[in-house]
Amino acid sequence: MTTPTTTRKEQLEANLPHFTGTENYTNLRYPWLRSHFLLTDGAKYLAETAQAFWLMDAIASHQTNKQVAAEPFQIWKLTVNEQKQAELVCTDGNETVLVRQEIPYSVFPLSEITLYVEQSDYLAGRVVMLPSEY
Repeated sequence: MTTPTTTRKEQLEANLPHFTGTENYTNLRYPWLRSHFLLTDGAKYLAETAQAFWLMDAIASHQTNKQVAAEPFQIWKLTVNEQKQAELVCTDGNETVLVRQEIPYSVFPLSEITLYVEQSDYLAGRVVMLPSEY
């Protein structure tokens, strides 16, 4: 439950661990992708609550990178330092870095977040999820 004094950070820290599985998928439409780009309930909650649809945009934009696109399972980690500079890194799940993006300024409320992106033939696209939803 949120109160008027609850910060976005506190709200995210309290609620994100409760997302397990998903009931719905939200399709974000990107004209440059030839398949669906789907958010689970938890990923959508994160994007809305943290005001971080830009993060989903960044992950989607890197799907045009041949090395990233070839990887059916991706781990994306965003880290934000005290100076509000961020780094977005994608690995293949085995510590091989596929792409790294420096973000000069971010107001993302958490110091870090990890997201999984998996190719789903059943859903005809990529699915972005919280690790607890995997």
